[in-house]
Amino acid sequence: MKFIKKTDIFIILIVIIISFVGFFIFKIILSNKPAKAEIYYKSELVMVVDLTETREKTFSIPQNNNVVFHVFTDGSICFSESDCPDKICIRTGKLNTIGESAACLPNEIILKIVPYDKENKNDIDLIAS
Repeated sequence: MKFIKKTDIFIILIVIIISFVGFFIFKIILSNKPAKAEIYYKSELVMVVDLTETREKTFSIPQNNNVVFHVFTDGSICFSESDCPDKICIRTGKLNTIGESAACLPNEIILKIVPYDKENKNDIDLIAS
């Protein structure tokens, strides 16, 4: 008795190909759009950072000076320092594509990359509680 048939393998390959094509189209379309970073503290927007600027800077938010962000000249941002025990937020690395996000849960800080232009109803949304 066979568990996998030729048609099963064909269907699985088609799904994988469609997934990869969709992923790369999504990345190509969104990587060319200008972006900004939104920083949330306890689910409230506390800072918006323009990622189209060409200067490098390091900063923290007034609500928590122990978490430090770094903006790079290539338009990416990351958590560079944090006092949380596991440092997952720092290991997330650079974020630069619309839709990417990182969180420092012990400090209740969320970093989200969004389109620079006006928001519309089809944009990716974030709900944190």
